[in-house]
Amino acid sequence: MSKRGLGRGLDALFGAPGTAQNAEQSEVANEIDIKDIIPNQHQPRRDFDEESLAELAQSIKQHGVIQPVVVRKILTGYELVAGERRWRASQMAGLKSLPAIVREYTDAEMMEIALIENLQRQDLNPIEEAMAFRRLMDEFGLTQEEVSQKIGRSRSMIANIVRLLNLQPEVQEFVSRGTLTMGQARPLLALQTPELQLDAAKQIIEEDLSARDAEELVRRLAAHRPDKKVEPKPEQVDEVNQLFMSEFEDRLKVMLGTKVKIKPGKLKSKIEIEYYSQEDLERIVEMLSIREEVPAAKFRGQLVV
Repeated sequence: MSKRGLGRGLDALFGAPGTAQNAEQSEVANEIDIKDIIPNQHQPRRDFDEESLAELAQSIKQHGVIQPVVVRKILTGYELVAGERRWRASQMAGLKSLPAIVREYTDAEMMEIALIENLQRQDLNPIEEAMAFRRLMDEFGLTQEEVSQKIGRSRSMIANIVRLLNLQPEVQEFVSRGTLTMGQARPLLALQTPELQLDAAKQIIEEDLSARDAEELVRRLAAHRPDKKVEPKPEQVDEVNQLFMSEFEDRLKVMLGTKVKIKPGKLKSKIEIEYYSQEDLERIVEMLSIREEVPAAKFRGQLVV
């Protein structure tokens, strides 16, 4: 088997330029008995939307499976590498066989492909993402930095998502179902006991608190005075604020396509945005929708570029 590079998304893993779909189209697919195919044991997604599958099954009945699935050979038949939704929908549509491309992959590559495929399609909820990242680290010995490079997300974002697994199990289920957003759930990590986390989560849901309101609730609970608005201890404030600062940095990095650093201060704070050329600066200024032609130095103390 040829050595495939890791860390460049599906393009590198599927071993061809362009998209994974282009790679699949460049090879001849074989018709494989659908009963001989088993799902990917490393599939990070636990929930499949039945309505969406039914729509795909109806499309398959009318047009067939346009894009073949990718499988690897195992002793008992074949294991899916990519395309589990197509495989499930094809079963619903009553197909007996499925067009498939057979390739060789290691367990590590199997898991990485399954993870990246779902992440690129935004198919995973935050808890599923956290569990997938944790498996990459625990089962394959990757560091957070290595996971960050392979997935194409910042190390701090990986760390923040993995920390969700420290939430009480019922609170994790709230996040999985979308009852709690990540912004609402993340401050709960500053609470020391599962009971406090669950009580706070239920209050956030019942009162439909915003992420900022959830942060304030956690501050009061962390100060052991849930009935009064009192100043929490400095270390408790720092822990909650750091969670939000990391998230804001990640959002700005994704939006601007460059390194961003938030530096909170007592009297004034800074947002530092890196640029590497005059054209890069113009691109960033345009994205920030700043129309006036003013020198970057004018922003010093507020926005540093």
